[in-house]
Amino acid sequence: MWKYALAFAVLTLPISADVTSPSGKTVECYCTDKSGARVELGENRCLTVGGRVFMARCEMSLNVPMWRETGGSCVTG
Repeated sequence: MWKYALAFAVLTLPISADVTSPSGKTVECYCTDKSGARVELGENRCLTVGGRVFMARCEMSLNVPMWRETGGSCVTG
């Protein structure tokens, strides 16, 4: 499953700040959704990956933003 999470993760150019690199530069960290829109750390989304539908939260893992499955179900309406 981590392969799918990494596919959604994005690390952008240093602009303004969530993480400071060893060189002192700041790196903006966030996830992206299917359309490429920015999703802030801590936000939840309903994801469809490989035919599975599940809730996931944008989190950091080893200095990389990624989607982590929460175990919750997606609300449809």
